[in-house]
Amino acid sequence: MKKFVAGLFLATGTLALAACGAGGDDTSSGTSEGGESGGEPKELVVGASNVPHALILEEAKPLLEEKGIELKIETYQDYVLPNEDLESEEIDANYFQHIPYLETQMADHGYDFVNAGGIHIEPIGIYSKKYDSLEDLPDGATILMSNSVADHGRILSMLESQGLIKLDEGVDKTAAEVKDIVENPKNLEFDADYEASFLPQLYNQDEGDALLINSNYAIDAGLNPLEDAIALEDSESPYVNVIAVRSGDEENEEIQALVEVLRSKEIQDFIVEEWGGSVVPVDGE
Repeated sequence: MKKFVAGLFLATGTLALAACGAGGDDTSSGTSEGGESGGEPKELVVGASNVPHALILEEAKPLLEEKGIELKIETYQDYVLPNEDLESEEIDANYFQHIPYLETQMADHGYDFVNAGGIHIEPIGIYSKKYDSLEDLPDGATILMSNSVADHGRILSMLESQGLIKLDEGVDKTAAEVKDIVENPKNLEFDADYEASFLPQLYNQDEGDALLINSNYAIDAGLNPLEDAIALEDSESPYVNVIAVRSGDEENEEIQALVEVLRSKEIQDFIVEEWGGSVVPVDGE
């Protein structure tokens, strides 16, 4: 059985548009009034990655219906479109990204977004078909990882916590890059030329000596992070997956109801039962 280091972490990430946008009519105005005011249900359109985000939202649908809110889910398979569509008001909120990625996107693109609430953490894992532990990795081993710079700090911090590398102490660990490695005793080679969603396929093809795969992509590809990873992140995580909205919309009743439902015991229990620890709910604190 492969050895792994259990822990908590995300990353974030998302998923090419698998359904058309919410439309430019009044669908994006669903967060303008209270959901329990009677009359027609208020429509709330949320963009999400397929796994686990969209599945969690599907579970939340009936709970939101009880509050007079009709939830529509738009699924994505990349990291870019969900924020673009939120900015253009094609959707009312999105649920796919962790906090450091959201902050980077706002800084890079000038998005006026707000974190309306954290929902869960997805641990990132190290996978290998060749080796059963990190200690077994040979000198000069090739490590495959996402080409998303927003993931690099998280990945490198994990490798540092496992004793494989050391990063420059003056660098913000969440923003670290390969060039910030100051000690590399195993002379690891880093190949960061791959889309995050493609890494499970490379794992199945036995490419590289080890691969860093976000849990949402691992689960979507039929991997079990708790069983298949040779290591999981093992420190407290800032990589909580959140509901992101346009600034000001966090006060709308439908958005507040969405966050409340996603943090409810019913949904937290669903997450634990469905993924057995490879997706971890947060308590909202």
